[in-house]
Amino acid sequence: MNRMNRRSFLALGAKAVVGLCLAQATPAWASIPTIPIIPTSLVEKSKKPRSLSFYHTHTKERLNIIYAKSGEYDPKALVQINNYLRDFRTSEVHTIDPAVLDILWTIQQKMCCNRTYEVISGYRSPKTNEQLRKRTTGVAKRSLHMKGQAIDVRITGEKTKTVRDCAISLKSGGVGYYAKSNFVHLDTGRVRFW
Repeated sequence: MNRMNRRSFLALGAKAVVGLCLAQATPAWASIPTIPIIPTSLVEKSKKPRSLSFYHTHTKERLNIIYAKSGEYDPKALVQINNYLRDFRTSEVHTIDPAVLDILWTIQQKMCCNRTYEVISGYRSPKTNEQLRKRTTGVAKRSLHMKGQAIDVRITGEKTKTVRDCAISLKSGGVGYYAKSNFVHLDTGRVRFW
């Protein structure tokens, strides 16, 4: 019998929590006081607030937000982030995997910086993903962007290569480096690099 490793177990637990939340009607988010952070090797055991600062390169919108405090995700902040990282082409909103946020936060901790993440792409609807596949190379048919499990970013004032190297050292998912376009793809899928 195959044994489930810790990472698989935690990933399954995170999906269960998100699934339970999604099963509720949207107004139910307000009735959920807190969602516990799923412990992973990425997330320190400290209960210090986790905050992120974003600038969307396409919509020009900014978002500075504390998405977790006292060791728990803030449901209202997660809803704001879902809206912020919507498919800007279609305005479709999708749940963003909180582990993506933890990857971003951990990169900043390891790099000792709290600068702004410049967002190139967050959630992508299947329609948008297919349009991009027809226009350019490097867009996966089953992109994790369509599941809210991926983000394309750079950090203001930091070398994209440094962000890539830090993300690779985490071994927390996929890391794609697009030097010519100056961004890094991060996702919560299997560990792989390109």
